[in-house]
Amino acid sequence: MSMQYIDGNLLKRMMIAGAKYLESKKQEVDELNVFPVPDGDTGTNMSLTVLAAAKEVQKIDSNRAEEVAKAAASGSLRGARGNSGVILSQLFRGFSKGLVGHEQIDGITLAQAFKSGVDTAYKAVMKPKEGTILTVAREGAEKAVEVAAEKLNIEDICKQALEHAYDTLQKTPDMLPVLKQAGVVDAGGQGLLYILEGAYHVLLGKEDIEVLLVQDEKKEVSFSPLAAIDHENIKFGYCTEFIINSTQGAFQDHHIDNLKAYLNEIGDSIVVVGDEDLIKIHVHTDHPGQAFEKGLTLGFLTNMKVDNMRIQHTSKVITDSKPIKTPPKNKPLGFITISIGDGIKDIFKGLGVDYVIEGGQTMNPSTEDILNAIDETYADTIIILPNNKNIILAAEQAVELCKDKKIIVIPTRTIPQGIAAMLGFEPGRSLESNIEIMKENISTVKTGQVTYAVRDTMIDDKAIHQGDILGIVNDTSIKIITQDLQEGAKQLLGELIDEDIEIITIYYGKDTTQEQAEELEHYIQEHYPDCEVEIHNGGQPLYYYIFSVE
Repeated sequence: MSMQYIDGNLLKRMMIAGAKYLESKKQEVDELNVFPVPDGDTGTNMSLTVLAAAKEVQKIDSNRAEEVAKAAASGSLRGARGNSGVILSQLFRGFSKGLVGHEQIDGITLAQAFKSGVDTAYKAVMKPKEGTILTVAREGAEKAVEVAAEKLNIEDICKQALEHAYDTLQKTPDMLPVLKQAGVVDAGGQGLLYILEGAYHVLLGKEDIEVLLVQDEKKEVSFSPLAAIDHENIKFGYCTEFIINSTQGAFQDHHIDNLKAYLNEIGDSIVVVGDEDLIKIHVHTDHPGQAFEKGLTLGFLTNMKVDNMRIQHTSKVITDSKPIKTPPKNKPLGFITISIGDGIKDIFKGLGVDYVIEGGQTMNPSTEDILNAIDETYADTIIILPNNKNIILAAEQAVELCKDKKIIVIPTRTIPQGIAAMLGFEPGRSLESNIEIMKENISTVKTGQVTYAVRDTMIDDKAIHQGDILGIVNDTSIKIITQDLQEGAKQLLGELIDEDIEIITIYYGKDTTQEQAEELEHYIQEHYPDCEVEIHNGGQPLYYYIFSVE
């Protein structure tokens, strides 16, 4: 008998299967990346994003399709990593919107939900390119709508849509010349189709997926800093956390504003983060029950947690007495940046950055990671410097999800751009003037990066082999291919330096020595005597050198 409906339980199993199938294929997708540097690869980022969606789906007891889709959207929005992960999360988000009010999914509803996902994802990308995951998703959705108009059989709709999407994937090299030259199809499109293929296997009964083992990372918690706190002076005794899930349509800004105003009446240390489907609450109060009751007026509650901070203080064995600062009141402006390497982290801290998220190359932080950093930054307005083109969309997605602070993303694509932006900040100026000057500073700096190739490929008619030393200008153009690190670094400097350059800063990585960096300093002084040179131990992995040229 042909299938006419998908219920919530089947949809849940399909989503989990899709996540597991991509997880098994992520390395294959990673190897499709054209740019052969050790960066946050597409397959890995998409897999982590869809695993976050599947993890939320597993928590849902409801058999309503709309509730399952809403959980997947929420999980993927917060778990999104890299540009491909953010686009995938937007596909989930739009798919969920298309299922609002549906307990079961028929063929027409399924096709329209696919199309809703595509429409949402296209809107999230400033300049969509054809030949990418968006093209593959759009063509598959359009075929689903076309077939659904003639058939109600869900298996046939999915089969033809998937086949057409695979045909489109094979055409992506004709749409993007860089794919054709490298001899690969689009990595994001392939990752999406592995998710859909895994889901399709369950639809056909070829694979029975009941549970996905995704474990939370449990961090060791030390209570010794509590020794520095006088528990008698804790103003509100109960640390209260919970999530409000919508039951009556999308949350609006006025819901969040009213909730924040109420929480201010009964407590402090308030954090309110949410979207149209759920609101995450943190508050210190003497009346957690009142906070829960207020939340229940907006929807049903999950992830409820109450800790008595006074009892915690007196009951934990204090083994050392390191002092701890109580959370300060919010200052007007704070800064968050993303970087890796102890030396670079110290530089950002010295320039006034409040919170440095560990990440960047190979470690693209998720939207949730950025939201957590926002929670830990005590400022009413926060400027985020992503310092990587593959993190900008995740940062912008965090802006949409954060409701209690003003968040501004300055789209820095490299570490030197982030440092240049911070150097442009001056406390006495207005916020608008500072943002303008910080953005201007980004345009005045050129970035050079020396790393190695992680795979064989062909770019701009240049053959690249695994292990080659690569010199990259800014974050897009591979200018140098060689086998000698120091020689490659000198050649890259030649590409970066012109008669207008005055300052060259060398950040050497953890796999490079100070002596090697000083050799480059002597080389610059000899060949470019008008340039001032600075050397810093950046400590960054994977990238032997990062050059800032201005």
